[in-house]
Amino acid sequence: MPDGLLITFPLILAGVLVASGVAKLRTPDELSEWATLGVPAAFRRAWLLRLHPWGELALGIAVALLGGWLGMLASLAALALMLTYTVLVARAASRSEDASCACFGAQKRITRTTVVRNVWLTLLALASTAVIGATPLLGGAVAMGITDWAFLVGIATAAVTVALIMWPDQTAHEAPASPAATQPADDDIDGSLDYVRTRTPAVPVTLADGTTSNLRLIASHRPLLLLAVSTTCSSCRPVIEKVEVYRELMPELDVRFLLSSAPEDSALVELDEPQSLHDPHGYVRGSIDDWATPTAVLFGADGLLAGGPVTGAEEIDVFFDDVYESLHGKRPARQTTY
Repeated sequence: MPDGLLITFPLILAGVLVASGVAKLRTPDELSEWATLGVPAAFRRAWLLRLHPWGELALGIAVALLGGWLGMLASLAALALMLTYTVLVARAASRSEDASCACFGAQKRITRTTVVRNVWLTLLALASTAVIGATPLLGGAVAMGITDWAFLVGIATAAVTVALIMWPDQTAHEAPASPAATQPADDDIDGSLDYVRTRTPAVPVTLADGTTSNLRLIASHRPLLLLAVSTTCSSCRPVIEKVEVYRELMPELDVRFLLSSAPEDSALVELDEPQSLHDPHGYVRGSIDDWATPTAVLFGADGLLAGGPVTGAEEIDVFFDDVYESLHGKRPARQTTY
């Protein structure tokens, strides 16, 4: 077997594991997100959550620096890990179109691209397992020189791997504002936020009572804070539980759930005003940004977006505090609010 193949697959696999571990250290995961992804309850432990990125880092280093039977064990562990990730992602995608994961740090919606990417990484781990035994016991793939045409195969494999990891979803839309403009400034909520504002989409939404209305028309009466949540999303539970607190603290806003299911199919349907909004065809999300749940987005009564979208329970708390401060000149008491 050409020497190039002996180092290509293990080193690419090692790079993926190290990159994943570093990303998770920079953006720590949450146990609630593991629950949403379908991780068995026996493994949803705080200490495992903390060790997870370090384990990926250690495994990546082992795959790169060990060969022979030691490298085989490390590569088999990586194969088992990638296969587990693939199964979890595929199951989550089949359960809900709002499923998301923080596979490489940032929380992103699970799509077909996500599943294909994980299948590819599983095949990469399988290829590594098939060749790593022929590398030196100590030093592994790193100790071997890069020779002949097989190196070109390695470059092509690396390129495909990076493309599948980094390639954006085909359905993704650019966010309406720059990353720095996701929080309101200390100005009037309807007109002068430091935010790149776009028009509120004039798309149809279904109210809880079954009537159809227009999102821009609904938001024209007074500012509207939409909370995109799902009953299958464990990360959404804190947001769902706090909705009445949000409404009590800022009665000047319409705070409504935005649900991807029809009223008759939703356990979160709210018939009392402000009624929940239902978007089974994804018109709202598709017109603004393909977000995961939970997400909050603020619409001004002037027909323009006023803040967000902001994704994540903790991020929504901070976003709410910023909106509150812009209206009242002070931040809500944290111990009273949450």
